[in-house]
Amino acid sequence: MFFRESETVELKEAVVDDIKKEIIAFANCDGGKLYIGIRDDGTVAGLDDPDGVSLQISNMVRDAIKPDVTMFLHYKTIEEDGKEIVAVEVQRGTDRPYYIAKKGMRPEGVYVRQGYSSVPATDTAIRRMIKETDGDRFEAMRCLNQELTFEAAKKEFALRKVEFGLQQMRTLKLIDHDNLYTNLGLLLSEQCVHTIKVAVFQGTDQTIFKDRREFAGSLMQQMNEVYDYIDFRNQTRATIEKLYRIDVRDYPEIAVREALLNLLVHRDYSFSASSLISIYADRIEFVSIGGLMPGIDLEDIMVGISVCRNQDLANVFYRLHLIEAYGTGMGKIMRAYKDVEEKPSIETTKNAFKIILPNINAKYETGKVSAPKAESIKGSVAGTEKSLGNEERVLEYARSHGAITRNDVIKLLEVSTSTASRVLRKMVKSNLLKQNGKARNTNYTVIK
Repeated sequence: MFFRESETVELKEAVVDDIKKEIIAFANCDGGKLYIGIRDDGTVAGLDDPDGVSLQISNMVRDAIKPDVTMFLHYKTIEEDGKEIVAVEVQRGTDRPYYIAKKGMRPEGVYVRQGYSSVPATDTAIRRMIKETDGDRFEAMRCLNQELTFEAAKKEFALRKVEFGLQQMRTLKLIDHDNLYTNLGLLLSEQCVHTIKVAVFQGTDQTIFKDRREFAGSLMQQMNEVYDYIDFRNQTRATIEKLYRIDVRDYPEIAVREALLNLLVHRDYSFSASSLISIYADRIEFVSIGGLMPGIDLEDIMVGISVCRNQDLANVFYRLHLIEAYGTGMGKIMRAYKDVEEKPSIETTKNAFKIILPNINAKYETGKVSAPKAESIKGSVAGTEKSLGNEERVLEYARSHGAITRNDVIKLLEVSTSTASRVLRKMVKSNLLKQNGKARNTNYTVIK
Protein backbone atom coordinates (compact mmCIF):
# COMPACT_ATOMS: atom_id res chain seq x y z
CA MET A 1 0.00 0.00 0.00
CA PHE A 2 1.32 3.44 -0.92
CA PHE A 3 0.99 6.15 1.78
CA ARG A 4 0.96 9.87 1.03
CA GLU A 5 -0.44 12.81 2.98
CA SER A 6 -3.45 14.61 1.54
CA GLU A 7 -6.42 16.67 2.66
CA THR A 8 -7.92 13.52 4.22
CA VAL A 9 -4.75 11.58 5.14
CA GLU A 10 -2.17 12.37 7.86
CA LEU A 11 0.97 10.31 8.56
CA LYS A 12 2.71 10.05 11.95
CA GLU A 13 5.72 7.91 12.80
CA ALA A 14 4.73 7.80 16.50
CA VAL A 15 2.19 9.22 18.92
CA VAL A 16 2.87 12.93 19.44
CA ASP A 17 0.84 15.75 21.00
CA ASP A 18 -0.02 17.19 17.57
CA ILE A 19 -2.22 14.17 16.89
CA LYS A 20 -4.98 15.99 18.80
CA LYS A 21 -4.93 18.81 16.24
CA GLU A 22 -5.19 16.36 13.32
CA ILE A 23 -8.16 14.55 14.86
CA ILE A 24 -9.92 17.83 15.64
CA ALA A 25 -9.32 19.10 12.10
CA PHE A 26 -10.74 15.93 10.51
CA ALA A 27 -13.78 15.92 12.83
CA ASN A 28 -14.47 19.60 12.07
CA CYS A 29 -14.21 19.11 8.30
CA ASP A 30 -14.98 16.11 6.11
CA GLY A 31 -13.27 13.40 8.13
CA GLY A 32 -10.02 11.59 7.27
CA LYS A 33 -7.55 8.87 8.21
CA LEU A 34 -4.58 9.08 10.55
CA TYR A 35 -1.87 6.43 10.15
CA ILE A 36 0.48 5.86 13.08
CA GLY A 37 3.78 4.10 12.28
CA ILE A 38 4.30 5.75 8.87
CA ARG A 39 7.06 8.28 8.18
CA ASP A 40 6.39 11.56 6.38
CA ASP A 41 7.88 10.13 3.16
CA GLY A 42 5.41 7.24 3.23
CA THR A 43 7.79 4.48 4.34
CA VAL A 44 6.61 2.07 7.02
CA ALA A 45 8.31 2.43 10.42
CA GLY A 46 5.97 0.05 12.25
CA LEU A 47 4.93 -0.11 15.91
CA ASP A 48 6.04 -2.42 18.68
CA ASP A 49 2.72 -2.22 20.57
CA PRO A 50 -0.17 -1.19 18.29
CA ASP A 51 -2.81 -1.97 20.95
CA GLY A 52 -1.02 0.29 23.43
CA VAL A 53 -0.85 3.05 20.80
CA SER A 54 -4.61 2.78 20.17
CA LEU A 55 -5.31 2.99 23.89
CA GLN A 56 -2.95 5.98 24.27
CA ILE A 57 -4.72 7.88 21.49
CA SER A 58 -8.14 6.97 22.88
CA ASN A 59 -7.22 8.33 26.32
CA MET A 60 -5.72 11.47 24.80
CA VAL A 61 -8.87 12.14 22.79
CA ARG A 62 -11.17 11.51 25.74
CA ASP A 63 -9.23 13.83 28.08
CA ALA A 64 -8.12 16.62 25.77
CA ILE A 65 -10.85 17.16 23.14
CA LYS A 66 -14.28 18.71 23.69
CA PRO A 67 -17.09 17.94 22.96
CA ASP A 68 -16.79 14.15 23.14
CA VAL A 69 -15.54 12.94 19.75
CA THR A 70 -14.74 9.31 20.67
CA MET A 71 -17.82 7.93 18.91
CA PHE A 72 -16.52 9.27 15.60
CA LEU A 73 -13.14 7.50 15.85
CA HIS A 74 -12.49 3.91 14.73
CA TYR A 75 -9.17 2.11 15.34
CA LYS A 76 -7.71 -0.69 13.27
CA THR A 77 -4.36 -2.49 13.37
CA ILE A 78 -3.09 -3.42 9.91
CA GLU A 79 0.10 -5.07 8.64
CA GLU A 80 2.28 -3.47 5.98
CA ASP A 81 5.67 -4.75 4.80
CA GLY A 82 5.71 -7.22 7.67
CA LYS A 83 5.20 -4.44 10.24
CA GLU A 84 2.14 -3.41 12.24
CA ILE A 85 0.66 0.07 12.11
CA VAL A 86 -2.51 1.69 13.48
CA ALA A 87 -5.11 3.34 11.25
CA VAL A 88 -7.45 5.81 12.96
CA GLU A 89 -10.50 6.70 10.87
CA VAL A 90 -12.08 10.01 11.91
CA GLN A 91 -15.61 10.80 10.77
CA ARG A 92 -17.10 14.29 10.50
CA GLY A 93 -18.58 15.08 13.93
CA THR A 94 -22.10 16.25 14.69
CA ASP A 95 -21.20 18.63 17.56
CA ARG A 96 -18.74 20.86 15.72
CA PRO A 97 -16.62 22.77 16.43
CA TYR A 98 -14.38 20.37 18.32
CA TYR A 99 -11.51 21.97 20.20
CA ILE A 100 -8.64 21.39 22.63
CA ALA A 101 -10.22 21.60 26.07
CA LYS A 102 -7.44 23.71 27.60
CA LYS A 103 -7.58 26.27 24.77
CA GLY A 104 -11.35 26.63 24.51
CA MET A 105 -13.58 27.41 21.55
CA ARG A 106 -11.13 29.97 20.17
CA PRO A 107 -8.88 29.91 17.08
CA GLU A 108 -5.94 28.58 19.12
CA GLY A 109 -8.08 25.61 20.19
CA VAL A 110 -10.13 24.88 17.07
CA TYR A 111 -8.47 23.36 14.00
CA VAL A 112 -9.59 22.69 10.43
CA ARG A 113 -8.00 20.91 7.50
CA GLN A 114 -6.39 23.17 4.90
CA GLY A 115 -4.54 21.32 2.15
CA TYR A 116 -2.14 18.83 3.75
CA SER A 117 -2.06 20.69 7.08
CA SER A 118 -4.26 21.27 10.14
CA VAL A 119 -4.50 25.00 10.89
CA PRO A 120 -6.34 27.19 13.45
CA ALA A 121 -9.89 28.06 12.42
CA THR A 122 -10.95 31.68 12.02
CA ASP A 123 -13.61 33.24 14.25
CA THR A 124 -15.94 33.29 11.24
CA ALA A 125 -15.40 29.58 10.60
CA ILE A 126 -16.06 28.79 14.27
CA ARG A 127 -19.33 30.74 14.25
CA ARG A 128 -20.39 29.03 11.02
CA MET A 129 -19.79 25.58 12.53
CA ILE A 130 -21.76 26.51 15.65
CA LYS A 131 -24.66 27.74 13.53
CA GLU A 132 -24.62 24.63 11.33
CA THR A 133 -24.61 22.38 14.40
CA ASP A 134 -26.87 24.24 16.84
CA GLY A 135 -29.29 25.84 14.38
CA ASP A 136 -30.29 29.48 13.93
CA ARG A 137 -31.51 30.22 17.47
CA PHE A 138 -28.87 32.50 18.96
CA GLU A 139 -29.63 31.75 22.60
CA ALA A 140 -29.31 27.98 22.09
CA MET A 141 -25.91 28.10 20.38
CA ARG A 142 -22.75 27.23 22.27
CA CYS A 143 -20.97 30.35 23.51
CA LEU A 144 -17.52 31.13 22.13
CA ASN A 145 -16.48 32.36 25.58
CA GLN A 146 -16.60 29.54 28.14
CA GLU A 147 -15.13 31.61 31.01
CA LEU A 148 -18.32 33.23 32.33
CA THR A 149 -19.30 34.63 35.72
CA PHE A 150 -22.84 35.16 37.06
CA GLU A 151 -22.67 37.47 40.08
CA ALA A 152 -25.51 39.78 38.96
CA ALA A 153 -27.71 36.82 37.98
CA LYS A 154 -27.10 35.08 41.32
CA LYS A 155 -28.06 38.27 43.14
CA GLU A 156 -31.27 38.66 41.12
CA PHE A 157 -32.26 35.01 41.58
CA ALA A 158 -31.57 35.22 45.32
CA LEU A 159 -33.59 38.44 45.60
CA ARG A 160 -36.57 36.65 44.06
CA LYS A 161 -35.97 33.48 46.11
CA VAL A 162 -35.26 31.29 43.08
CA GLU A 163 -32.44 28.75 43.20
CA PHE A 164 -29.52 29.23 40.81
CA GLY A 165 -27.21 26.22 40.96
CA LEU A 166 -25.72 24.00 38.26
CA GLN A 167 -28.89 21.94 37.98
CA GLN A 168 -31.04 25.05 37.56
CA MET A 169 -28.61 26.42 34.95
CA ARG A 170 -28.99 23.21 32.96
CA THR A 171 -32.78 23.27 33.31
CA LEU A 172 -32.90 26.90 32.18
CA LYS A 173 -30.55 25.99 29.28
CA LEU A 174 -27.66 28.23 30.28
CA ILE A 175 -25.59 25.02 30.08
CA ASP A 176 -26.09 22.40 27.35
CA HIS A 177 -25.85 18.59 27.42
CA ASP A 178 -22.06 18.79 26.95
CA ASN A 179 -21.74 21.07 30.02
CA LEU A 180 -20.88 24.03 27.80
CA TYR A 181 -22.30 27.51 28.30
CA THR A 182 -24.83 28.58 25.69
CA ASN A 183 -25.33 32.10 24.39
CA LEU A 184 -28.19 32.37 26.90
CA GLY A 185 -25.55 31.88 29.57
CA LEU A 186 -23.53 34.65 27.94
CA LEU A 187 -26.50 37.05 28.08
CA LEU A 188 -26.90 36.53 31.83
CA SER A 189 -23.16 36.70 32.57
CA GLU A 190 -20.92 39.66 33.33
CA GLN A 191 -19.19 38.95 30.01
CA CYS A 192 -22.32 39.78 27.95
CA VAL A 193 -21.20 41.73 24.87
CA HIS A 194 -24.58 43.35 24.17
CA THR A 195 -25.32 46.78 25.61
CA ILE A 196 -28.07 49.37 25.96
CA LYS A 197 -27.35 52.99 25.06
CA VAL A 198 -29.47 55.66 26.74
CA ALA A 199 -29.44 59.32 25.76
CA VAL A 200 -31.23 62.33 27.22
CA PHE A 201 -31.93 65.19 24.81
CA GLN A 202 -32.94 68.78 25.31
CA GLY A 203 -36.27 69.47 23.66
CA THR A 204 -37.97 67.14 21.21
CA ASP A 205 -35.14 66.34 18.79
CA GLN A 206 -31.55 65.13 18.89
CA THR A 207 -29.89 68.50 18.42
CA ILE A 208 -28.54 68.89 21.97
CA PHE A 209 -27.41 66.07 24.26
CA LYS A 210 -28.00 66.57 27.98
CA ASP A 211 -26.59 63.21 29.04
CA ARG A 212 -25.73 59.80 27.60
CA ARG A 213 -24.79 56.45 29.08
CA GLU A 214 -24.01 52.94 27.87
CA PHE A 215 -25.02 50.06 30.13
CA ALA A 216 -23.11 46.77 29.89
CA GLY A 217 -22.76 43.50 31.78
CA SER A 218 -25.37 40.88 32.58
CA LEU A 219 -28.87 41.57 31.28
CA MET A 220 -29.98 41.46 34.92
CA GLN A 221 -27.57 44.27 35.76
CA GLN A 222 -28.58 46.25 32.66
CA MET A 223 -32.26 45.82 33.51
CA ASN A 224 -31.87 47.28 37.01
CA GLU A 225 -29.44 50.05 36.13
CA VAL A 226 -31.38 51.25 33.09
CA TYR A 227 -34.66 51.26 35.01
CA ASP A 228 -33.07 53.31 37.83
CA TYR A 229 -31.58 55.71 35.28
CA ILE A 230 -34.99 56.30 33.65
CA ASP A 231 -36.80 56.36 36.99
CA PHE A 232 -34.51 59.11 38.23
CA ARG A 233 -35.59 61.25 35.26
CA ASN A 234 -39.24 60.29 35.53
CA GLN A 235 -40.32 63.47 37.30
CA THR A 236 -43.48 63.96 39.37
CA ARG A 237 -45.85 66.85 38.80
CA ALA A 238 -48.34 67.74 41.52
CA THR A 239 -51.68 69.47 41.05
CA ILE A 240 -54.24 70.57 43.61
CA GLU A 241 -57.89 69.64 43.18
CA LYS A 242 -59.92 71.12 46.02
CA LEU A 243 -58.31 69.70 49.18
CA TYR A 244 -56.45 66.91 47.42
CA ARG A 245 -53.01 66.90 45.91
CA ILE A 246 -52.63 64.66 42.85
CA ASP A 247 -49.14 63.47 41.89
CA VAL A 248 -48.61 62.41 38.28
CA ARG A 249 -45.32 61.07 36.98
CA ASP A 250 -44.18 61.88 33.45
CA TYR A 251 -44.40 58.20 32.50
CA PRO A 252 -46.45 55.46 34.21
CA GLU A 253 -44.00 53.17 35.96
CA ILE A 254 -45.71 50.03 34.64
CA ALA A 255 -45.36 51.31 31.06
CA VAL A 256 -41.63 52.01 31.50
CA ARG A 257 -41.13 48.58 33.07
CA GLU A 258 -42.94 46.68 30.31
CA ALA A 259 -41.23 48.63 27.51
CA LEU A 260 -37.81 47.92 29.06
CA LEU A 261 -38.56 44.21 29.51
CA ASN A 262 -39.76 44.01 25.92
CA LEU A 263 -36.47 45.60 24.84
CA LEU A 264 -34.48 42.95 26.72
CA VAL A 265 -36.49 39.82 26.00
CA HIS A 266 -37.46 40.28 22.37
CA ARG A 267 -34.37 41.81 20.75
CA ASP A 268 -32.37 39.91 18.15
CA TYR A 269 -29.05 39.19 19.85
CA SER A 270 -27.47 37.85 16.68
CA PHE A 271 -26.90 41.54 15.82
CA SER A 272 -24.06 43.26 17.67
CA ALA A 273 -25.63 46.76 17.64
CA SER A 274 -26.83 48.20 20.94
CA SER A 275 -30.46 48.67 21.90
CA LEU A 276 -31.36 52.37 22.13
CA ILE A 277 -33.43 54.39 24.58
CA SER A 278 -33.91 58.09 23.81
CA ILE A 279 -35.45 60.43 26.39
CA TYR A 280 -36.91 63.67 25.01
CA ALA A 281 -38.93 66.42 26.64
CA ASP A 282 -42.18 64.96 25.34
CA ARG A 283 -41.51 61.21 25.02
CA ILE A 284 -39.29 58.16 25.57
CA GLU A 285 -38.42 55.91 22.65
CA PHE A 286 -37.34 52.28 23.17
CA VAL A 287 -35.70 50.86 20.04
CA SER A 288 -35.01 47.13 20.04
CA ILE A 289 -32.90 45.40 17.39
CA GLY A 290 -34.95 42.88 15.41
CA GLY A 291 -38.32 43.42 13.73
CA LEU A 292 -41.48 41.37 14.09
CA MET A 293 -41.21 37.60 13.86
CA PRO A 294 -42.18 36.10 10.48
CA GLY A 295 -45.94 35.70 10.10
CA ILE A 296 -46.75 38.27 12.82
CA ASP A 297 -48.25 41.70 12.08
CA LEU A 298 -48.44 44.78 14.28
CA GLU A 299 -52.18 44.21 14.66
CA ASP A 300 -51.45 40.77 16.11
CA ILE A 301 -49.17 42.31 18.74
CA MET A 302 -51.82 44.82 19.77
CA VAL A 303 -54.44 42.12 20.41
CA GLY A 304 -52.05 40.14 22.61
CA ILE A 305 -50.51 37.56 20.27
CA SER A 306 -46.88 36.96 21.17
CA VAL A 307 -44.31 34.87 19.30
CA CYS A 308 -41.09 35.03 21.27
CA ARG A 309 -37.75 35.20 19.48
CA ASN A 310 -35.81 34.19 22.61
CA GLN A 311 -37.93 31.47 24.21
CA ASP A 312 -35.32 30.37 26.76
CA LEU A 313 -34.54 33.95 27.83
CA ALA A 314 -38.26 34.64 28.21
CA ASN A 315 -38.52 31.53 30.37
CA VAL A 316 -35.79 32.87 32.69
CA PHE A 317 -37.63 36.17 33.06
CA TYR A 318 -40.88 34.26 33.64
CA ARG A 319 -39.26 32.16 36.39
CA LEU A 320 -38.16 35.40 38.05
CA HIS A 321 -41.74 36.73 37.88
CA LEU A 322 -40.62 39.61 35.68
CA ILE A 323 -42.92 38.78 32.78
CA GLU A 324 -46.07 36.74 32.25
CA ALA A 325 -46.35 33.88 29.79
CA TYR A 326 -49.07 35.26 27.57
CA GLY A 327 -47.77 38.40 25.88
CA THR A 328 -49.61 40.84 28.14
CA GLY A 329 -46.93 43.55 28.03
CA MET A 330 -48.45 45.74 25.32
CA GLY A 331 -51.86 45.55 26.97
CA LYS A 332 -50.37 46.75 30.26
CA ILE A 333 -48.68 49.67 28.51
CA MET A 334 -51.92 50.75 26.82
CA ARG A 335 -53.96 50.41 30.02
CA ALA A 336 -51.44 52.60 31.85
CA TYR A 337 -52.43 55.41 29.43
CA LYS A 338 -56.21 54.70 29.38
CA ASP A 339 -57.10 58.06 30.94
CA VAL A 340 -54.57 60.03 28.89
CA GLU A 341 -55.39 61.70 25.59
CA GLU A 342 -52.10 60.86 23.85
CA LYS A 343 -51.47 57.11 23.62
CA PRO A 344 -48.26 55.07 23.22
CA SER A 345 -47.41 54.07 19.67
CA ILE A 346 -45.35 51.37 17.96
CA GLU A 347 -43.22 51.60 14.83
CA THR A 348 -41.59 48.62 13.12
CA THR A 349 -39.08 48.06 10.35
CA LYS A 350 -37.51 44.89 9.02
CA ASN A 351 -34.79 45.01 11.69
CA ALA A 352 -36.14 47.22 14.47
CA PHE A 353 -39.06 47.57 16.88
CA LYS A 354 -39.82 50.92 18.51
CA ILE A 355 -42.16 51.68 21.43
CA ILE A 356 -42.90 55.38 22.02
CA LEU A 357 -44.23 56.46 25.44
CA PRO A 358 -45.65 60.01 25.57
CA ASN A 359 -44.75 62.27 28.49
CA ILE A 360 -48.05 62.80 30.31
CA ASN A 361 -46.84 66.10 31.81
CA ALA A 362 -45.25 67.47 28.62
CA LYS A 363 -48.29 69.66 27.92
CA TYR A 364 -47.40 71.79 30.93
CA GLU A 365 -43.89 72.34 29.62
CA THR A 366 -45.00 73.22 26.09
CA GLY A 367 -47.55 75.76 27.30
CA LYS A 368 -50.60 73.89 26.01
CA VAL A 369 -51.97 73.85 29.56
CA SER A 370 -51.17 76.29 32.31
CA ALA A 371 -48.80 74.79 34.81
CA PRO A 372 -49.85 74.81 38.49
CA LYS A 373 -48.31 77.57 40.52
CA ALA A 374 -45.47 76.54 42.80
CA GLU A 375 -47.16 77.95 45.90
CA SER A 376 -50.29 75.87 45.30
CA ILE A 377 -48.30 72.71 45.80
CA LYS A 378 -46.12 73.80 48.66
CA GLY A 379 -44.89 70.79 50.56
CA SER A 380 -44.52 68.53 47.52
CA VAL A 381 -41.17 66.83 46.82
CA ALA A 382 -38.68 69.64 46.31
CA GLY A 383 -41.57 71.91 45.32
CA THR A 384 -42.22 69.80 42.17
CA GLU A 385 -41.60 72.76 39.88
CA LYS A 386 -38.06 72.88 41.16
CA SER A 387 -37.76 69.12 41.02
CA LEU A 388 -37.87 69.23 37.23
CA GLY A 389 -34.25 69.24 36.11
CA ASN A 390 -32.81 68.94 39.61
CA GLU A 391 -30.31 66.30 38.58
CA GLU A 392 -29.08 68.43 35.68
CA ARG A 393 -28.56 71.37 38.03
CA VAL A 394 -26.63 69.19 40.49
CA LEU A 395 -24.50 67.70 37.72
CA GLU A 396 -23.79 71.13 36.22
CA TYR A 397 -22.72 72.48 39.63
CA ALA A 398 -20.51 69.44 40.32
CA ARG A 399 -18.84 69.74 36.91
CA SER A 400 -18.17 73.47 37.21
CA HIS A 401 -16.92 73.28 40.82
CA GLY A 402 -15.18 69.91 40.61
CA ALA A 403 -17.45 68.44 43.33
CA ILE A 404 -20.64 69.07 45.27
CA THR A 405 -21.60 68.60 48.94
CA ARG A 406 -24.95 68.09 50.64
CA ASN A 407 -24.92 71.69 51.85
CA ASP A 408 -24.32 72.83 48.27
CA VAL A 409 -27.41 70.86 47.17
CA ILE A 410 -29.51 72.36 49.99
CA LYS A 411 -28.62 75.89 48.84
CA LEU A 412 -28.78 75.10 45.12
CA LEU A 413 -32.20 73.43 45.13
CA GLU A 414 -33.59 75.22 48.21
CA VAL A 415 -34.59 71.93 49.81
CA SER A 416 -34.36 70.31 53.22
CA THR A 417 -31.41 68.27 54.48
CA SER A 418 -33.31 64.96 54.08
CA THR A 419 -34.38 65.83 50.51
CA ALA A 420 -30.82 66.78 49.56
CA SER A 421 -29.55 63.49 50.98
CA ARG A 422 -32.20 61.57 49.04
CA VAL A 423 -31.29 63.31 45.77
CA LEU A 424 -27.61 62.52 46.26
CA ARG A 425 -28.26 58.88 47.18
CA LYS A 426 -30.38 58.39 44.09
CA MET A 427 -27.75 59.99 41.85
CA VAL A 428 -25.08 57.73 43.34
CA LYS A 429 -27.30 54.68 42.78
CA SER A 430 -27.85 55.75 39.16
CA ASN A 431 -24.06 56.05 38.67
CA LEU A 432 -24.27 59.77 37.97
CA LEU A 433 -22.21 60.76 41.00
CA LYS A 434 -19.44 59.11 43.00
CA GLN A 435 -19.36 59.50 46.78
CA ASN A 436 -15.98 60.46 48.22
CA GLY A 437 -15.18 60.36 51.93
CA LYS A 438 -17.54 59.95 54.88
CA ALA A 439 -19.53 62.02 57.38
CA ARG A 440 -18.80 65.76 57.26
CA ASN A 441 -16.02 65.40 54.73
CA THR A 442 -18.27 63.73 52.10
CA ASN A 443 -18.38 65.24 48.63
CA TYR A 444 -19.64 63.97 45.32
CA THR A 445 -17.99 64.07 41.90
CA VAL A 446 -19.41 63.41 38.44
CA ILE A 447 -18.81 59.95 36.97
CA LYS A 448 -17.52 60.47 33.45
